[in-house]
Amino acid sequence: MNVSFAAPVDAPDMAAVHAQAFDKPWDETDFEDLLDGEGIFGVVARDPGPAGVLICRAVAGEAEVLTVGVATTSRRRGIARALMEMAISRARSMQALEMFLEVDVASSGAVALYTGLGFVQTGLRRGYYDRGAAGLADALVMRLDLTKPPN
Repeated sequence: MNVSFAAPVDAPDMAAVHAQAFDKPWDETDFEDLLDGEGIFGVVARDPGPAGVLICRAVAGEAEVLTVGVATTSRRRGIARALMEMAISRARSMQALEMFLEVDVASSGAVALYTGLGFVQTGLRRGYYDRGAAGLADALVMRLDLTKPPN
């Protein structure tokens, strides 16, 4: 597996992975626009093809994970952990003191991953995710203190 920081040229691969990971995926233009934004960075995993994607924003001492997705055929192989570890390291280097993310309460694997990385629940957003015909899903708000040594 190869994990690297993303550039706008990676937008097609990032959109392809996102389409496998989410009901309402972002397209190539979304990723290109985001990667041009202030304080935004992306991480992409290949194994050997596109396998995972992460977008994060770090500004004013805070980092927020905007999205993390792993291709269907690449799940359960440590890709999400590798993406998150690289993002946490980058956020620290950008002087962020804390990192936030939202995760579906029903996504036990993702919650376990984030907890294992040191994130703690700080809130709950009711009806945060629109699942179409399946209704609305709640999201946990999780926070990582970036001033503490890595787990």
